Amino acid sequence: MLRRVAVAAVCATGGKLWCEAGRELTALWRIRARGPCEDSAAARPLLPPTMPGRNKAKSTCSCPDLQPNGQDLGESGRVARLGADESEEEGRRGSVNNAGDPEIVKSPSDPKQYRYIKLRNGLQALLISDLSNMEGKTGDATDDEEEEEEEEEEDDDDDDDEDEDSGAEIEDDDEEGFDEEEEFDDDDEHDDDDLDTEDNELEELEERAEARKKTTEKQSAAALCVGVGSFADPDDLPGLAHFLEHMVFMGSLKYPDENGFDAFLKKHGGSDNASTDCERTVFQFDVQRKYFKEALDRWAQFFIHPLMIRDAIDREVEAVDSEYQLARPSDANRKEMLFGSLARPGHPMGKFFWGNAETLKHEPKRNNIDTHARLREFWMRYYSAHYMTLVVQSKETLDTLEKWVTEIFSQIPNNGLPKPNFGHLTDPFDTPAFNKLYRVVPIRKIHALTITWALPPQQQHYRVKPLHYISWLVGHEGKGSILSYLRKKCWALALFGGNGETGFEQNSTYSVFSISITLTDEGYEHFYEVAHTVFQYLKMLQKLGPEKRIFEEIQKIEDNEFHYQEQTDPVEYVENMCENMQLYPLQDFLTGDQLLFEYKPEVIAEALNQLVPQKANLVLLSGANEGKCDLKEKWFGTQYSMEDVENSWAELWKTNFELNPDLHLPAENKYIATDFMLKAFDCPETEYPVKIVNTPQGCLWYKKDNKFKIPKAYIRFHLISPLIQKSAANVVLFDIFVNILTHNLAEPAYEADVAQLEYKLVAGEHGLIIRVKGFNHKLPLLFQLIIDYLAEFSSTPAVFTMITEQLKKTYFNILIKPETLAKDVRLLILEYARWSMIDKYRALMDGLSLESLLSFVKEFKSQLFVEGLVQGNVTSTESMDFLKYVVDKLNFMPLEQEMPVQFQVVELPGGHHLCKVRALNKGDANSEVTVYYQSGTRSLKEYTLMELLVVSCNKGELRCSEALDPLGGRAFLPGS
Repeated sequence: MLRRVAVAAVCATGGKLWCEAGRELTALWRIRARGPCEDSAAARPLLPPTMPGRNKAKSTCSCPDLQPNGQDLGESGRVARLGADESEEEGRRGSVNNAGDPEIVKSPSDPKQYRYIKLRNGLQALLISDLSNMEGKTGDATDDEEEEEEEEEEDDDDDDDEDEDSGAEIEDDDEEGFDEEEEFDDDDEHDDDDLDTEDNELEELEERAEARKKTTEKQSAAALCVGVGSFADPDDLPGLAHFLEHMVFMGSLKYPDENGFDAFLKKHGGSDNASTDCERTVFQFDVQRKYFKEALDRWAQFFIHPLMIRDAIDREVEAVDSEYQLARPSDANRKEMLFGSLARPGHPMGKFFWGNAETLKHEPKRNNIDTHARLREFWMRYYSAHYMTLVVQSKETLDTLEKWVTEIFSQIPNNGLPKPNFGHLTDPFDTPAFNKLYRVVPIRKIHALTITWALPPQQQHYRVKPLHYISWLVGHEGKGSILSYLRKKCWALALFGGNGETGFEQNSTYSVFSISITLTDEGYEHFYEVAHTVFQYLKMLQKLGPEKRIFEEIQKIEDNEFHYQEQTDPVEYVENMCENMQLYPLQDFLTGDQLLFEYKPEVIAEALNQLVPQKANLVLLSGANEGKCDLKEKWFGTQYSMEDVENSWAELWKTNFELNPDLHLPAENKYIATDFMLKAFDCPETEYPVKIVNTPQGCLWYKKDNKFKIPKAYIRFHLISPLIQKSAANVVLFDIFVNILTHNLAEPAYEADVAQLEYKLVAGEHGLIIRVKGFNHKLPLLFQLIIDYLAEFSSTPAVFTMITEQLKKTYFNILIKPETLAKDVRLLILEYARWSMIDKYRALMDGLSLESLLSFVKEFKSQLFVEGLVQGNVTSTESMDFLKYVVDKLNFMPLEQEMPVQFQVVELPGGHHLCKVRALNKGDANSEVTVYYQSGTRSLKEYTLMELLVVSCNKGELRCSEALDPLGGRAFLPGS
């Protein structure tokens, strides 16, 4: 699977889709996308944060006067007068029609207007005006109009929720493969997805509804990027940049209340966050539009005159230390720290970017270091206006936004000093220690091989994107690919290749290209052969050289996605844009991280030719390494060993070794859409999906898109069977079945996957859920492919063994995490006829045969009820063809009686009940406390009051949520 960058500026991939129970099958060390710091006011899940300083980045401009891409703007720039209410006009546009900068290239489907300005203090700002659906309203709307607008928005939100319940919006945020932003997230977050599919889907709908609410008229957002990060940490205070990111928000001279900004945002439906990267620090917030100007003023004061009082230091050190403690059990974070330790002495990659109580409190006291004074010194040196890029988005005119930004942000000081430049520290991993084999003991049960190269910085080649081209081929899963070959050998389950564009993987000193392969037990025993297959494929690419056909295919797919891109959450969008402003020239602010602009084979070949065995770093991750690793990484305690590559392989890789005839370039992709015409209605328009087919074998819901008017469609089918829940063994057999079906589809469906035709197979608790979405032109081909493989399901003994062994690791990894174990126990108590994870693990360990699987699948397919939804740019006649294809191809009998598709919830007796469960992982210092309140059936008004109660509960360290009919709440208490 290739690595790429999504619109929301997080690490992403083409998205191979694994079923819920088998999510572990794609588990490997992943470099996490940007994660939260715990100083945020947002009412959000307190998940283990990512490594500060290891977030999405490419490289940092190093010029003292920070211009986009280091270029003089000349006439294309717009300079605002300091202290003035209005910015200087360059004669390029009027102030009445809200026209944006024509130089900034944007998507044809993007309704927003953009304007770039540069304040006299050197701060650069991108103004984004989104007046779509505003009906002529501007920032001068009266309070009455604002109140009326907010009431309309609430109605819109209600409608949105209705749409979500019907499956109207297709943003599978919490499903691996459907959300491109999570492919490099640490999989630890998602192990619990196997527990309850229906519950997960409800949570997913809630998250999508919440995300959509943020794109309504009441949400405005801003983000500011400081062009300095953890690379600037002083040697005697590791983690200072991350600590400062926390401390600047502890009150300001104008607004001294330590938690005043958080309280203001929470009161007005907003949230904020911040993150520290290697060479950048990003702050962002969103809030209701009505309060945006005041929020901007409060927020800007943290960069104008933060208090950073001495009394707050100890409290905030504890917050930083809590983040560190939460991050320690993450294999992804452990890998980053180990990798950074391999850099040559003096390079900033060897620093401890997280910071903890030891480095920020205890050790400074022992060494008589005044942390408070050093914080202020760091702020004065590095938080300078000319290092900063700001993006604001709201439903105001560009002139209004320009007035606000100029008035508020011109006060940020400019120290006139050149920005720190690390570009001279090249080749940090050109050391003997890098080109070794490292065996590592992971936290989780997994076998993985990661092969990594450190290349010269590649940011300057963003118009060609050579690493994207290479990762497209290396991560391919179709015929002739590395993964296709390894799967046939039953050596690998998943492969991810490329550069995630985090600060850890790409900065001004180097760029990483890595290939991470999730191995089977047999693959672990043959890891050298696996590595040799990778080197054979790369050698084949080097001999053939870059091919224009493949480049143009990638380019076309990216162009299609950009042309019809969906609007993203404003706060995520401004966060991405403020970083892009540090990296790209004005015209490429919106496109620089997405599009392939020009084909230069020599640039691609230069990068490709460096991917040779002699320059590779090998990391072998496995629990089998326990007892064989005599070294320990200082900060995260990772056990590892270092050794030379086995001599026979090292000598072979120095020679002109033979190519593998089974490895070759992919064929032309037949799934790339070329017809983007919008279809005419062939039935009356409806507000919601309507049932257009109802037979004993199944029913079909349909809705033609009349709102978004884009050439895309969404298909969801649920194949319901009572067979699954008859025993724990049946539940496990169903998990195995869906995993093998997904494995069988991986190769033939991969081309559709990379052409933005996404699919997902979910092992639901009551049936198989099939989801397909994307450009409607070629969507039927993908759907029919899935049904064909379902109808003709088969498995070899080797594949059966491979999947069952991996499923054992999946179940085990769920059980060793306190939060997922607690959730499983809670649902076991609450739901009738539920099989626990312990039941499933025991059934799997007792042993199941391939014959029992094939017998189960045959019985499953023989009697079903199929419920489908087709929505989007599809006619009603075409939608009925989908259901007909399923019925005809599977040729099943209808169910004897109607079957419910949700578990019945137990009515708890009155009083207080306590269930204590001992965590299974003694090495995890984190605990989980779940408090569950059951209300029973209530009126609509009472349900609404419950929702308000949940909102009021979401403060501090608590996260509450409404679950099914009852009301539930959960709290994460780190280290308790």
